[in-house]
Amino acid sequence: MVINEEARKIIHGKNFAFIATVNADGSPQVTPVWIDEEDGYLLVNTVIGRVKEVNTRRDPRVSIAIADHRNFYRYLYVKGQVIERITGDRAEEHIDKLSIKYTGDKFRWRRPGDRRVVLKIKPVEMKLSG
Repeated sequence: MVINEEARKIIHGKNFAFIATVNADGSPQVTPVWIDEEDGYLLVNTVIGRVKEVNTRRDPRVSIAIADHRNFYRYLYVKGQVIERITGDRAEEHIDKLSIKYTGDKFRWRRPGDRRVVLKIKPVEMKLSG
C-alpha cells in the first residue's frame, strides 16, 4: 500500500496515534502511542511484555487512528498487521528518535529491565477523515 503525501504529513507530524489490539477474550484494547513511518511501514515502539505487544504476538491485526493535533476532527485511520518485531540497539535508537520528535529530547523514561521492541506494521487499509 502506498502512503500518500497527506497521510504522510499526519504520520510524521507531532500527532499522537491510538493503536487498537485484540485481547485474548476478543475485546479491544486501545493505547495512545508515538508513531513513525519508514518505507511505507508504520513503526510503534513499546516495551516487551506490555499488553499491546503481547496481544500482537497472539493476533497481529491492529487498527490505528492518528489525530491531527491542529484539528482533532481530521485524522488518519489505518488497518494493518504487525509483520516484524525489531529489538536490541535498533529499538533503543528508535525510541530516542521518537522522543526527539515528540519532546525535543532523547527518551528519559527508561527503567531497569525494560527491553524495547519496534512493531513494524504493514498497512492494508488507510483513510483520511475530516
